Amino acid sequence: MKPADHKIYLASKSPRRRELLRQIGVDFELLLLRDSAPRGPEVSEEVHPGEAPMDYVARVTREKGEFASKVMLMRRLPIRPVLSADTTVVIDDRILGKPVDRDDAMDMLRAMSGRTHQVLTSVALHHDDQHWQVTQVSEVRLAKLSEDRIRAYCATTEPYDKAGAYGIQGLASVFIEHISGSYTGIMGLPLHETAELLNQAGIPVL
Repeated sequence: MKPADHKIYLASKSPRRRELLRQIGVDFELLLLRDSAPRGPEVSEEVHPGEAPMDYVARVTREKGEFASKVMLMRRLPIRPVLSADTTVVIDDRILGKPVDRDDAMDMLRAMSGRTHQVLTSVALHHDDQHWQVTQVSEVRLAKLSEDRIRAYCATTEPYDKAGAYGIQGLASVFIEHISGSYTGIMGLPLHETAELLNQAGIPVL
């Protein structure tokens, strides 16, 4: 069993990030932010006017970590490092977030069909007034997708909680022709970069 001070908080609802942290033996507890509240979400994921994709994903990740750290203190929880992350998909400098509905998901897949897009995942760690952050960039090329394939995929539940309307680890894996970068980064948490951040903060990872 790891010492208590080697446990972290994960400020993310993503089941994929949980699986990936478990994969490398990181002990964590969830510290979740609300998507809805009387004044709206606790951290807005809206893109600021003129904001570049790299700046956007880094800012949202940083703000999630900062807010979760404040929540930890307000709730008088044990003081631990807080890990936050955010993933976005980019094509032609257009940021593709999570689709709002089926039509939105289909439009995203049409835009990426037969082309290469970028997947940006930023990871941040907050602890004791210190902040570490890195943004990992991967490239993914999708096969040319027919309308029937797009329609069939969007009839499943898979696209709707994922940036870019697809999950590389799920049914959409059959669409992937080529990747360059980090497979786990495309999933939502680049493990090499995450381990480096955790080691810097004194959380040992192989």
